[in-house]
Amino acid sequence: MKPSTLHLPAGPWITVLDCLCAHFPAISRETWLERFARGRVLDEQHRAIGAEHPHREGLRIRYFREVIDEVPIPFEENMLFQDEHLLVVDKPHFLPVIPAGAYVRETLLNRLIERFDNPDLVPLHRLDRLTAGLVLFSCNPHSRTRYQELFRQQRIAKRYLALAPALPHLEFPLRHQSRLESGTPFFRMQEAAGTPNSETRIEIDAELDNCWRYALYPVSGRKHQLRLHMAGLGAAICNDPLYPDLGDTTDDYQRPLKLLAQGLSFQDPLDGRQRAFHSDLNL
Repeated sequence: MKPSTLHLPAGPWITVLDCLCAHFPAISRETWLERFARGRVLDEQHRAIGAEHPHREGLRIRYFREVIDEVPIPFEENMLFQDEHLLVVDKPHFLPVIPAGAYVRETLLNRLIERFDNPDLVPLHRLDRLTAGLVLFSCNPHSRTRYQELFRQQRIAKRYLALAPALPHLEFPLRHQSRLESGTPFFRMQEAAGTPNSETRIEIDAELDNCWRYALYPVSGRKHQLRLHMAGLGAAICNDPLYPDLGDTTDDYQRPLKLLAQGLSFQDPLDGRQRAFHSDLNL
């Protein structure tokens, strides 16, 4: 598991321990002392430090996030491709990509670091925890920037599939643009008035008996963009607990969000080859 990094702020603290207790009030002093004793707090050279280590503004320390009684995610990722630069993985529903909140060990990143014994693994993009499908990882820090540029410059074509109610009154394909801003509670987004900052191209992939399967092509990559755009059109993605209204957010493994990151394609920045990856999962 990769450690987190903290640059110690200015303050009246005598020791690193005092600073950490003030900076993370939800973690008890006893818990920090126990972590120090187990060598779970490091300096920037990755050497374990003691609880009495003196505080200094700007000192960079590394610490390991831990969650007591972390709930295991009962679904496995699937490896699709690997070379010296890239790792392509099918992520299951409910599994976070990176540590956050109640999830530290049960994340795609941590599982892959342990499986391949490669602490240099870094996700090149993110998927919502509830969304399944393709995630690209950089394996090599020397080529990482070249691949990160593809996402920053929007030179990667992404294709998602979603199950949602039919919209027979609209003409497809269509482009949906809107302004997305933080909503309430903090983990939700909302469409707001103003200059659009998000765009999705939407096509009909199949007309099924009780819903339609849509192909979604995000032009931008805002948080919850696809979920909000479909809800904004009046066709919220099936089993979405957040949009259009906040519902029960307790994980129900029998009712996964019907959203899949199905395809990624791009021109490889290292050798110019055209690459295309497709998920083995389905909705």
